[in-house]
Amino acid sequence: MNERLQVYEGKMTKTMSNLEAELAAIRAGRANPNVLNKIMVDYYGSPTPIQQVANVSVPEARMIQIQPWEKSMVKVIEKAILTSDLGINPANDGTTIRLVFPELTEERRKELVKDVKKKGEAAKVAIRNIRRDGNDAFKKLKGSDVSEDEIKDMEDDLQKMTDKFVKEIDKAVESKSKEVMTV
Repeated sequence: MNERLQVYEGKMTKTMSNLEAELAAIRAGRANPNVLNKIMVDYYGSPTPIQQVANVSVPEARMIQIQPWEKSMVKVIEKAILTSDLGINPANDGTTIRLVFPELTEERRKELVKDVKKKGEAAKVAIRNIRRDGNDAFKKLKGSDVSEDEIKDMEDDLQKMTDKFVKEIDKAVESKSKEVMTV
């Protein structure tokens, strides 16, 4: 593959990774430790992910258990969860924090699916913007040592790449939507 195209493929791959991370953070009624990914705690002055200061496990389908390695971290983690947008009140017994996820209502599931689709659309827009940037860059090559046929081939390859990523996004959105709607 042309190294000029690799730049755009890298950007598209990054967009896809971001979408997958965002979708992983959406809770689908089941307890998923990924919902904690964006929550940082103050660990000796530096913001640190919960997974790096505690053992995070899923003992039941709708419960996450967080066992800090240092007892002093229990309150810090609890506070971080309360101030996050997770919307769940942590239960703390002095050594362990439990997050119990309520069953999602039909209405809430539909809202989450809308959110999933919105994130998918945003990712597609990002992919198309990358394609546009690529095509603009290729057009600027006219008159240089790159032939018009080569430019046309690069544009075609970029379009194929765009189509492939858009398909992947659709698949990811479809799969996450199904997961959210499954009771």
